[in-house]
Amino acid sequence: MRAATYTVAAAPGDREAGECAVFFFGRGQGGTVEDNIERWRSQILGPDGKPAVAKIDKQQARGLTMTRVDSSGGYTGMGGPMAQGTKAIPNYRLLGAVVEGPGGNSIFVKFTGPAATVAANLKAFEQLLASFQVDK
Repeated sequence: MRAATYTVAAAPGDREAGECAVFFFGRGQGGTVEDNIERWRSQILGPDGKPAVAKIDKQQARGLTMTRVDSSGGYTGMGGPMAQGTKAIPNYRLLGAVVEGPGGNSIFVKFTGPAATVAANLKAFEQLLASFQVDK
């Protein structure tokens, strides 16, 4: 379930705003880390029409494991059968993170938008991810 959506103002020269969405489905819900990373990867296409090369990494922060994806290219939106036939929006970037908490709870964060808008807000995205912590 979408818990929050943030509209990110377009960077100078971009015509569209970005969007950062935060999802929480409940304990053990929302699919595996790998499924989510692959789904997000498939939403950004390279010039050949196949999923673009993506940087994927895993890190630990504040007792949480975060698996992240960073990909640029043509954005197809949510993907899946409902999106068939939609045209990819060129020059987009997707930053995604699956933040794994204790007991099977995960938060999913996806930031998409024109590449310049996402780049201009990379520090804010990093700060958002750094703000997650395990309650004591």
